[in-house]
Amino acid sequence: MSTRASAARYAKALFDVAIAESTPEQIEQELSAFATVVQGHADLQHVLASPAVPAARKGAVVAQLLDRLQPSPPVRKLLLLLAERDRFELLPDLVSVYHERVMEHQKVIQAEVTTAAPIPADQAAQLQQRLGRSLGRTVTLTTNVDPALIGGMVTRIGSTVYDGSVATQLSVLRQRLTESR
Repeated sequence: MSTRASAARYAKALFDVAIAESTPEQIEQELSAFATVVQGHADLQHVLASPAVPAARKGAVVAQLLDRLQPSPPVRKLLLLLAERDRFELLPDLVSVYHERVMEHQKVIQAEVTTAAPIPADQAAQLQQRLGRSLGRTVTLTTNVDPALIGGMVTRIGSTVYDGSVATQLSVLRQRLTESR
């Protein structure tokens, strides 16, 4: 089983507990704070990732860190469980998948728009509102610039891509013209 799939199982369990006992957003903050501390210390990363360090020692290190951070009981239990099972390689994917679950719960969706030239902030805000209305969700919009598009835009929402770029239209036109010969 991939690490992402394993992380998804832990994230689902944590999210279910968060809904019942706490707020998912608070749990996300606590989980992210722990992951940030681990990422910021190479020695700590080494100890938690090393197969040479016994799981009991990893659990003791995690417990000391948790005593300082004071997370809620669900986060504490999960992180100690990861230490006990020697599964800390899942932490980055766990944080990512849990964040996705929180966004889904809040009905927030990420959209990425790529244009040939920078779009003004007011137009980006209008686009964000229109996308939100059409999707029935709150949209967080990220804009990128790619001059190779020539004009138009490419919008990615989740795994769906809406390509309205001039470059793509020209490519399709070129293909049609070569096929009709």
